[in-house]
Amino acid sequence: MNFTRWSARLPGTQRRAAARDDRSSVPAARAECSRPETVTVLPDGDAEAAAPGPGPGLEALSAREILGQLPAPVALLHGPDHRVTYVNEAYETAFGPRPTGVPAADVMPELVELSLLPLLDQVLRSGTPRTVKSRKVLGGGSYTVTCTPVAASGQEESEAGVLVYATDVTDHADAAERLRTSERRHRETAVTLQRSLLPQELEQPDDLRIAATYQPGGTDAAVGGDWYDVITLGAGRTALVIGDVMGRGVRAAAVMGQLRTAVRAYARLDLPPHEVLQLLDGLAAEIDASQIATCVYAVHDPNEGRLVYSSAGHLPILVCDEDGVIHRAEEPTGPPLGTGGWIHTSGTIALPPGSTAVLYTDGLVERRSEDIDEGVAALERALQGAKGSPQVVCDRLIRSLGVTAEHDDDVAVLVVQHPARTGANAELFHNASLELLGGIEAAPRARAFATGVLTSWRFPVELCDLGVLAASELVANSLQHGTPPMRLALRRTDRRLIIEVTDGDDHLPRRRRAEPADEAGRGISIVATIASSWGSRRTPGGGKAVWCEFALPQ
Repeated sequence: MNFTRWSARLPGTQRRAAARDDRSSVPAARAECSRPETVTVLPDGDAEAAAPGPGPGLEALSAREILGQLPAPVALLHGPDHRVTYVNEAYETAFGPRPTGVPAADVMPELVELSLLPLLDQVLRSGTPRTVKSRKVLGGGSYTVTCTPVAASGQEESEAGVLVYATDVTDHADAAERLRTSERRHRETAVTLQRSLLPQELEQPDDLRIAATYQPGGTDAAVGGDWYDVITLGAGRTALVIGDVMGRGVRAAAVMGQLRTAVRAYARLDLPPHEVLQLLDGLAAEIDASQIATCVYAVHDPNEGRLVYSSAGHLPILVCDEDGVIHRAEEPTGPPLGTGGWIHTSGTIALPPGSTAVLYTDGLVERRSEDIDEGVAALERALQGAKGSPQVVCDRLIRSLGVTAEHDDDVAVLVVQHPARTGANAELFHNASLELLGGIEAAPRARAFATGVLTSWRFPVELCDLGVLAASELVANSLQHGTPPMRLALRRTDRRLIIEVTDGDDHLPRRRRAEPADEAGRGISIVATIASSWGSRRTPGGGKAVWCEFALPQ
């Protein structure tokens, strides 16, 4: 085969030939310019440089010599079966010698490893060069390969061929793989840290059924700082938390862990939701002033049938009632945590029996191609049709919103159901209360009331005696230190007995050690000794509530 004739059909050759015709010559190669120019000295002292002679034409250059001196592997194939016409020395060094006149599929396994045979057919049919980047052969090397169509002058189209030019990019591919491995390990570390800082097992209150789901973003997305939590506050009350740290990676997960720990500590103070967020706002600024977070903190009281919540820049809580009507918690919503300078407030949303509440992060509803309000509206529609247990609802919402393993953001979802109890199940839940009117005569009335109620609930005698003793001590403490109005409330669930006394004084009692000669100061110590747990909190309208719990025998 005539390489000079083939080279005349390489892309760009015709343009260079036309330029040569315009200039009548081409510049000499660098090696041909090493001889110094001849200088003629004229009699008057002027110097005249001799004009260099014309360089060789393109036809005088041998394609075999040019391709043979290239440091990159080059192969020339021709015909529809891609018979080997030529391979240069660099190709033989990389892959070994190849016989000519034989189809490439039979003697060039490297082309099969690089998946180039279908590409050769495409190049031959279309006459368009194609390039594949960084493909690996079984020997371990990586190559970027360009396939260029060529044709010999005066020959039929069936004799057209393809010039295969390979560039060894093994070092670059290895460096890219090391970078991907490092990023993958960093992501795995962040995911592990994130999951370890989330609740390993959700607390399950007596009056609610709860499930949660956390899904990290896809492999191309760094792990964020989404979190959720469920905290039992005592007396049947439950705190629900969900938040999102505005950042990615290990740092965001670490900040999330600190905020979650702080929320649990503040929740133990049994403060109103807006006061918890106020404390958390200052702490977020101290942890890292450059990172902010959104958060919703809500408290459920089974006696009130509602959620009292406060939001710091977070998306609204959604509640689907028993009839399928969606309610959206609107204001009040303050700025994200860590911004400072804002007084947070609390709002309420009804959570009656038979309803389902959903708390979520923006990864569930935010899409780059649409407004976030459209995503919230889509979540409302999905929630209307999601029935079943809380975990089933979680999974259905994730699927309905199109969240997959390759999602571009973290997603956290917390589903809370307040079941409507009927039949025998409803018999396990009872409430009874007594307004404590009058003076010291309210104490014997409270003991008689507690005795009658606990006996009607068919508790064992020992539990009835302990319950009456705890109610008597709490009422006596309220009569001595509190102010009207006063109220005794008894509540039975399927797992515990709750006794609570409220009054109008906001001074919280504390447990202290009474001296042998003291006539008072032992009431709270007695309650703390006989009950499973006890506590106190300030009530929203002013005053306080003191409560204790007894675990029911299984």
